[in-house]
Amino acid sequence: MEKLASVLLVDDDSTNNFLNELLFKQLEVTDRLLTAEDGAQALELVAGMSDLHEPALILLDVKMPGMGGIAFLEAFRQLPLAQSRATVIIMLTTTMDARDLSRLEELNIAGLVSKPLTKEKLDQILQLHFQRNLPAS
Repeated sequence: MEKLASVLLVDDDSTNNFLNELLFKQLEVTDRLLTAEDGAQALELVAGMSDLHEPALILLDVKMPGMGGIAFLEAFRQLPLAQSRATVIIMLTTTMDARDLSRLEELNIAGLVSKPLTKEKLDQILQLHFQRNLPAS
C-alpha cells in the first residue's frame, strides 16, 4: 500500500493517542505521524506546515478542553485553501450531542467514527477516502 504523506491525531487523551499511534505504526500507514492534545496545538502544527507536509488525514476528537474539535474545524476552514483542500478530516467520538452533529454537518467533515479506532475502521477510512487497502494480515 502506498503510504499517506502525513497523518495528524488530535485527542486530549494521551492513552488514545498512544494506541492510535501504535495502530498506525503497526499497519505502516504513514511515515509522518503527528499528535496534538487539543485543537490549538493542532492548529499551530498545521498552520506551520508547508503544502508538501500538510496532513492527508486528520483524526480529530470532538470533545477536548480548551479548543475542541468543532472550534478547531472552524479555525482550520479559515486557513488558506492550499492548506485545507486535500486534507480528509474524520471526527472520533464516544458520544455526540445533537447540536454537535448538526454543526459538524455544516463544517463538511469527511466522516464520523466511534472510538476506539480499530484496524477495520482505519481500513474503511483508507478505502473510502484514499482508495487504498491495508495489507491482509
